[in-house]
Order: sequence, then structure tokens, then C-alpha cells
Amino acid sequence: MDVLARRAYLDPIEILRVIRRPERRETQPDGRIRMWGYSASLGGYLRVVVLSDGETVHNAFLDEEYG
Repeated sequence: MDVLARRAYLDPIEILRVIRRPERRETQPDGRIRMWGYSASLGGYLRVVVLSDGETVHNAFLDEEYG
């Protein structure tokens, strides 16, 4: 996951957990899928954006506006 190189504070296990069991899921007009899940280790909601295949991580970050 290239996103981990840009955001070293992210845990790949947390990203996979959000992908497997998101609290909320939205499909963007371009086919990418946004998913949110609470991360206790980050103390907030993690937004993970995957490509239309539902697996390839495009982006992941702490979403300070969600919740």
C-alpha cells in the first residue's frame, strides 16, 4: 500500500478492518468506494478509499470531519 509510505501513522490492519467491515460505505461517481470505520488507536474515524475493484487502496486517512 503506497498510502502507508505517505502516512506512517496508519496501521495496515486498521485499513483492512475498515475494508472488511465499514460502518459507512459510499460509491463515488468515478466508481471508487469510500469507507469509514472508527479506529481506537487513532482516536477517530479512518476513511479508506478503494478503487472500483473493492480491494485496491487508493487513499486512507484520519477523517477529522466525520462523526
